[in-house]
Amino acid sequence: MKFNDTWDLDALFQGGVTGQAFKDELGKLADERDAVIAEMDAFDVNAENAATTFADLQAKRDDFANGFMTAITYANMVADADMRDEAATAAVNKLQTLFQPYEIASKSINKKLATLSDEAFEQFLAEPRLAEIAFPLSEERRDAKRLPDDQAEALLSELQVDGLSGWANTYATISSVMTISVDLADGHHDFSVGQAMNKMYADPNPENRAKIFEAWEAAFTQYGPVFADVLNHLAGYRLTTQKAHGYADFLEEPLEYNRIKRETVAAMWQAVADNKETFVKFLDRKKALLGLDNLNWQDVETPLNFDDAQPTTYTYDEAADFVLENFRTFGDKLADFAQYALENRWIEAEDRPGKRPGGYSTEPINNGESRIFMTFTGSRNDTQTLAHELGHSFHTDVLKDEPASNQAYAMNVAETASTFAEQIVSTATLKTAKSKSERLQLLNAKLENATAMFMNIRSRFLFETAFYKERQDGFVSESRLNELMSEAQKEAFGSALNETHPHFWASKLHFFFDDVPFYNFPYTFGYLFSLGIYAEYLKQPERFEERYIALLKDTGKMTTEDLAKKHLNVDLTKPEFWQAAIDIPAADVQAFLDESADLI
Repeated sequence: MKFNDTWDLDALFQGGVTGQAFKDELGKLADERDAVIAEMDAFDVNAENAATTFADLQAKRDDFANGFMTAITYANMVADADMRDEAATAAVNKLQTLFQPYEIASKSINKKLATLSDEAFEQFLAEPRLAEIAFPLSEERRDAKRLPDDQAEALLSELQVDGLSGWANTYATISSVMTISVDLADGHHDFSVGQAMNKMYADPNPENRAKIFEAWEAAFTQYGPVFADVLNHLAGYRLTTQKAHGYADFLEEPLEYNRIKRETVAAMWQAVADNKETFVKFLDRKKALLGLDNLNWQDVETPLNFDDAQPTTYTYDEAADFVLENFRTFGDKLADFAQYALENRWIEAEDRPGKRPGGYSTEPINNGESRIFMTFTGSRNDTQTLAHELGHSFHTDVLKDEPASNQAYAMNVAETASTFAEQIVSTATLKTAKSKSERLQLLNAKLENATAMFMNIRSRFLFETAFYKERQDGFVSESRLNELMSEAQKEAFGSALNETHPHFWASKLHFFFDDVPFYNFPYTFGYLFSLGIYAEYLKQPERFEERYIALLKDTGKMTTEDLAKKHLNVDLTKPEFWQAAIDIPAADVQAFLDESADLI
């Protein structure tokens, strides 16, 4: 089919961020915010009809929150599609400021819930509309108990615009104007950060990859002192606010945010560490197949080349059709949703300068819709990214009929839907291989994902843990950040990696997000959790899509451990589940080693 590779922003607001439609929406949001704040301030938690009043008020809060999320998501999309659009950046900042009074009032009303005794709160939740959202309300009440006095909390919230969010925006602005200049076999190039990253990992020419990496590292070395300042201030702000909110350590907040136990994360990483050598063997064999003496950072994700099977490339239309076809083998609801998103131009995929690097699926907008941002360059990895982000959006879609409070699932389970969608496509792709060489290429693509989750992501977790420990005692210098990054990569990759990427901390956007610290480990959790779900699907594929959707619908209203117990009957704090999940890509490693043995 023929699909447009740019999203239709006019479908949200005609005229852009400077148009009248968007200006009218900002005025409407300000009025709605003030009205809702007035009702929140007046709310009496001890009144006779408090539960009914709160349920009515919650509906108004949901309407405002949806309108705000639609507007700020739109402004962010405009800014991401063209990082030089100053009006879009200004609109994002204006909306962040607009939201602050509402956020402060929301914390105040949650503090009112926190004054209720446990028994009174249980009676409060007996109201049917509140019973539906009992889990997120209980979380808000728990969090409210951490809050300092109203004046101090209001100040912290107001400071976030120019503090946490300000530093995150500073990073985004600097990285958007950076240029990676490099002379390659076909001439001189001035790449944006996003273009250089895609080229560095996908170029089949090892000399080109090495040159791009050298230029990449040089560019981030040049800006290293600036990014060290930004990262330190982000972490310093977080540590200060965490202390003010009574967190015991820097991991407690992300664990609560992800609704996951410390023991679960520890069990997962221990299983990954115990299986490291399996994936070192894969990278060692890949190095040999690439004809390299050393495997360096830029080589880890490079495609394999064979004379009888060059890496497959796709047009955007071909990739979309491929994803739809393979989604259809799993279930009609997933495939129908993906086709609707593609046909209605929910996806921004065009390869052009000025876009921010990376990809994402937005938060829910327009009462359950979402949008996807990525840059499609034709590689198989980009096809996987398309499937990944469509998985995210499908998760949003299946929750659209749930109460708004139950749609706020944590990031770790969000990655479940996306990596499950990837697994569908990559597994089906293996079956299409027409030769040993092509099958090895496809296995390599699958295992690149595994090594990213088990090695790259693990190195990020190790780095961030070490950095936050040291940041508690003061500023961590650029040179020390480089040391911590290299040490983490050596631990995670073992003997497979000959050359580390010291400035990876500076080049990875995920370290600079302002919404949640330790943004990275949920990817590995989602990957392994999705493999566990996929294993269940293979056991009983009939009508599994309905079971899968039922699991996704519960992701916003229970802990991760309870979700796994209810739908998979497993204990995530035990190693057995994680080992069983790792065994799936480990089997792919063995197949890769067996099938490539005669090529060495």
